[in-house]
Amino acid sequence: MPRFRGSLFLLMSAASPSRDQAVQSMFDRIAGRYDLLNRVISFRLDTWWRNQAIRTLLGADHPLLLDLGTGTGDLAFNAAKISQGKARVIGLDFSLQMIRLAQAKRAGAPHGAGTAFIQGSAMAVPLRKNLFDGAMTAFVLRNVSDLPRLFAETQRVLKPGGRFVSLDMFPPSPGWFAKLYAVYFYRMMPWIGGLLSRDREAYRYLSDSVRQFHSPEAVAKLIAQAGFDNVVIRKFLCGAVCMHTAAKPSSPL
Repeated sequence: MPRFRGSLFLLMSAASPSRDQAVQSMFDRIAGRYDLLNRVISFRLDTWWRNQAIRTLLGADHPLLLDLGTGTGDLAFNAAKISQGKARVIGLDFSLQMIRLAQAKRAGAPHGAGTAFIQGSAMAVPLRKNLFDGAMTAFVLRNVSDLPRLFAETQRVLKPGGRFVSLDMFPPSPGWFAKLYAVYFYRMMPWIGGLLSRDREAYRYLSDSVRQFHSPEAVAKLIAQAGFDNVVIRKFLCGAVCMHTAAKPSSPL
């Protein structure tokens, strides 16, 4: 069994209001350097992965998309840009500081007028059912205390036939890359993240949350159990990052 340092992961590892509040507080604290750290610790690959996810959703002429756990709006802004302003995107996040940063970035973002940001929980989306053509998340699932509830809410707000895509981090498949990854991600990355963010505990939580997360196959099963069809897993970096895609049935089951 892996050893966890400090109290933050232990608090966050149980599904409870206290866990959700701890995660929210952590993201509020690191919001100011969140974008920089994403680029540094992923060697800028996070942008490429996000763009791959976005392109799976841009089938409709003028899609309305929901970005769950939008953070500072990276996925939402990239969707607006890649669609050349045709997509309209609503970003939802429970961190007020993240939402404030997304709103501040909106004016200078290409096609930013097609985006909007609201504070709220992905487990209780404050929007009506059958509204969106697509829904997406990027590096969110590990931070959610109740994944079945998140997937059920996503399914609820999608139109029949709407598509869902999610990116997240997982322990890579066994082999030489997994050994290299363990040295970087579990040992070096918390130190780098702590140095740049001045919050080392938050980046210890990041590495520990990946180590303890569900397998990609288990996540796919939860998505299917929420009522989605055609659940597919696409793996990057030997499975260290996975993209799940699925669709809401076009007609009631």
